[in-house]
Amino acid sequence: MNRNATASVLLAGVFWGTISIFVKALSAAGLSSLEISLVRMIVAAVSFTAVVALRSPEKLKIRPKDLWMFLGTGIVSVVLFNVFYFSTIVNSQASVAVVLLYTSPIFVMLLSAVIFQEKITGRKVLALGMTFAGCVLVAGLIGGSYSIPPTVLLTGLGSGLFYALYTIFGRFALEKYDTMTVTAYTFLFGLLGSLPLGQPLHLAQTMTAQPALILWGIGVGIVCTVLPYFCYTWGLERMESGRAAILVAVEPLVGAVIGMTVFHESHDLLKLIGIALILGAIILLNLKCRQEA
Repeated sequence: MNRNATASVLLAGVFWGTISIFVKALSAAGLSSLEISLVRMIVAAVSFTAVVALRSPEKLKIRPKDLWMFLGTGIVSVVLFNVFYFSTIVNSQASVAVVLLYTSPIFVMLLSAVIFQEKITGRKVLALGMTFAGCVLVAGLIGGSYSIPPTVLLTGLGSGLFYALYTIFGRFALEKYDTMTVTAYTFLFGLLGSLPLGQPLHLAQTMTAQPALILWGIGVGIVCTVLPYFCYTWGLERMESGRAAILVAVEPLVGAVIGMTVFHESHDLLKLIGIALILGAIILLNLKCRQEA
C-alpha cells in the first residue's frame, strides 16, 4: 500500500473538513451557498491554472476527444454535487445532508467494481459500514424525531452520487493525464458551470463593499478547494477508488471536531463514538495483513 497516497487522501479530507470556518464567515456577510461555490471555483480555477501555466504549460494540453472526462469531473461532479448538496441543506438539516452525502463511498465501491473490476472485500464492506454509522452518529441523527421527506432523500442521494462520480471520472482522466492537468481542467469546467448559478453581479458587489471578504474567498478557494482536490486526485492515482472514497470520510470527523472546539457545538457520547468509528474505519483500511477478508 502506498503510504504517501493514503496520507494525501486523508489530508484532502482534513482540508475539506475545515470548510465550515470559511462558509460561516462568507454566509454571515450575505453570500448564498451557490455564490460561495462560485467564489471557490473562481479562486481555484484562476490560481491553479496560472501556476500550471507558469510551471508546466505542457500539462494544459489535452485532446478534444477527452473533454468528456473533464466535463464529468468539473460539471457533472463539482457543479451538480453543489446544487444537490445545497438543496438538501436548504430543505432539511445540515446533519441530514452530511449523512446522505456520505453514501458516496457505496456508489464508488459499486461503480468501481463494475467499471474497473475492483474487488469488494470484507474489509472494505466493514470499513464502509463503520464510516456510515460514524457519520450518522457525528451528525446527531440517532434519537431524534426528524423524518426525511422523499424529495430530500432524492437530492441527498443525488449529492452522494455526484460526489462519487468525481472519483470515477477522475480515474479515467488519470489514465491519460497528470494530476495537475486533471485538477486544472476540473476547476475550469467547474467555473464555467458555476457562473450561471452563482449570481456573479451580486457577488462582485458584495465583495467590493466588504474587502475583508476577499481574504475569506481566497481561503475557501485555496484551503478548501485547490489543496484538497489536488491531494485527493494525486492519492486516487495511486490507490483503489473504493479505498480512497472511504478514507476521505475523515472530512465529517474534522468538521465535527471544528464544530465542537471552534463553534462550541455539543460533544455528547454518541458523537464521540461516531468519531471513533470513522477513525476505526481508516485504521482498518490501513492495517497490513496477508489476505483481504
